[in-house]
Amino acid sequence: MNPLRTSIESYQDELVAIRRDLHANPETGFEEVRTASIVAGKLREWGVEVTEGVGRTGVVGTIRGNGGSGRSIGLRADMDALPIHEATGLAYASRTAGKMHACGHDGHTTMLLGAARYLAQHRNFSGTVNVIFQPAEEGLGGAPAMLRDGLFDRFPCEQVFGLHNSPGSPVGTFALREGPLMAASGRFEVTFTGKGGHAGMMDHARFDLTTVLARYVLALQDIVAKDVPAGEVAVIRVGELEGHGGTSLNIMPAKVYVGGTMRCFTTAVQEVISRRMEEVAQSLVLAAADAAVEVRLRWLTIPVVNAGVQTKAAASAAGSVGGAKVESMEPITGGEDFAYMMEARPGAFIFMGNGTADDGHPYGVHTPKYDFNDKAIPYGVEYWVRLAQQELGR
Repeated sequence: MNPLRTSIESYQDELVAIRRDLHANPETGFEEVRTASIVAGKLREWGVEVTEGVGRTGVVGTIRGNGGSGRSIGLRADMDALPIHEATGLAYASRTAGKMHACGHDGHTTMLLGAARYLAQHRNFSGTVNVIFQPAEEGLGGAPAMLRDGLFDRFPCEQVFGLHNSPGSPVGTFALREGPLMAASGRFEVTFTGKGGHAGMMDHARFDLTTVLARYVLALQDIVAKDVPAGEVAVIRVGELEGHGGTSLNIMPAKVYVGGTMRCFTTAVQEVISRRMEEVAQSLVLAAADAAVEVRLRWLTIPVVNAGVQTKAAASAAGSVGGAKVESMEPITGGEDFAYMMEARPGAFIFMGNGTADDGHPYGVHTPKYDFNDKAIPYGVEYWVRLAQQELGR
């Protein structure tokens, strides 16, 4: 075991305790008051300069190295939980009904805290490390909120790096790629309205919204097949369907609704999807009297695109972690709002293995049985430290 890992392992038990406490007390987006307080308190305990309330509930710790270089980097972790009811049965399971750390942000926060502790204790680098603890990653715009609050003006960073766990990948593995890595992520809600009425009488005089809804759902896949350029990847998936007719099966609904998600890897495809989803919806009601449609589209993130220099830096740092293996990966259609920070500063995002649960199953993120793997903590801490030392070497 290398000296750095030995030092990290010496406070592994404390980090596990922090992680499990965060897991038991989850807070969703922009509600991370307790979480932020714990983060700020630990950073101060370890001698880190702390700023709270960045982007509402975000925390930034500033660690200055012993060298006088003006260089600086940002290392970012997300803090928020999800509105999911936990079903792990763990002793440290969520104590808040309907909320749980189902994406591993408790682990991400803990690993960056561990790295901050080591860097503040040793300060064997030249320049400044800003450890960024971001709120509200799960679709509520925590990264844009921190940026609007002057994140990179108040805490200068020449480059930024992010990390996410990967269930099923062995602990000790890292994976990344240069270029597009994760998708732009959006949500849509489309509501068709009409007269409704008796389903068995005077059907020829009615505008059947159920037929319109069925045509629209099928047309969404035609958009992907026919309007998205060949070679590009796009996903439009329906997550909700509703019809509001009444309490009887012979009542035609006066309102129907469809909602779901959109994913793609370029802003050009984002524009195509947005335009065609509106056009198709309007065309379906164009010839009907007393019928209307409302289309609500909202893009939550932009694509995560790893910059070349920073991708090589991240891969190099991961490769220097004791016992680690670095692999190349294909793009995935998950979304990540760290993309907005990477839009403002060049950066790279990397995945690290989270292994499997004790029963051997690799429970995925955003599921009730997911849990972050504490065995991965030392690898993540060492990665962050190696990266800081590498990029701010004397």
